Amino acid sequence: MSSELTDYFAGAIAERYDAGSPEMFEPHVLGPTVGLLAELAGDGPVLELAIGTGRVALPLHDRGVAVYGIDLSADMVEQLRTKPGGNDVEVTIGDFASATVGPKGDFTLVYLVFNTIGNLTTQDAQVAAFQNAAAHLKVGGAFVIEVGVPDLQRLPPGETDHVFHRDADHVGVDEHDVATQRLVSHHYTRVDDHFELVSMPFRYVWPSELDLMARIAGLRLRDRWAGWTKAPFTAESRSHVSVWEKTG
Repeated sequence: MSSELTDYFAGAIAERYDAGSPEMFEPHVLGPTVGLLAELAGDGPVLELAIGTGRVALPLHDRGVAVYGIDLSADMVEQLRTKPGGNDVEVTIGDFASATVGPKGDFTLVYLVFNTIGNLTTQDAQVAAFQNAAAHLKVGGAFVIEVGVPDLQRLPPGETDHVFHRDADHVGVDEHDVATQRLVSHHYTRVDDHFELVSMPFRYVWPSELDLMARIAGLRLRDRWAGWTKAPFTAESRSHVSVWEKTG
């Protein structure tokens, strides 16, 4: 693991991570995600970049898919290990833009979910993640990313801040820098009788830019949907699930 990288998910963040997004574990969310990934995987092994606490990897493993993982945060992986089947998944601790795991060059599927491509805060790092995914894939294998369409186009003129979540226990605000495509997500979360602030940097990226990154890595766009149920991707879509295929 590179010493230049910061683990924003260590300690208490890892311990509370699953509880902070319970909607992502709902059957109507997780079921289509795992179902489509299993379909794309076929009979081969798969690699999850930023495997985290195993929200997706463990139910995929329960379907009989051989799942490997990479994650920067040892504390997040420790949460995975506490769950049924968590010790059966081989995980490498490291930067998913460069770390390698398992039968490199033999995976049928590499995937990256829940906006995590944005955790790489430079264009070079995001391109490297595509290249790393391609290096792990066999020819004909697929690289899948789930990521939001940047909210910037929906902000009022002149404004750069966007409240993306608000309830009694959590307020989330994205602060955009349009010159660099950087943003900082500020999370105000209730802990006992007070709120705690955690701020994390990201780099937002447009679908067309991702397609160019894929071409650099020797991948071509095969499918793009508005979500895991394969709804059509349109100008009104708030997120997308994109599939690129390794061509050679």
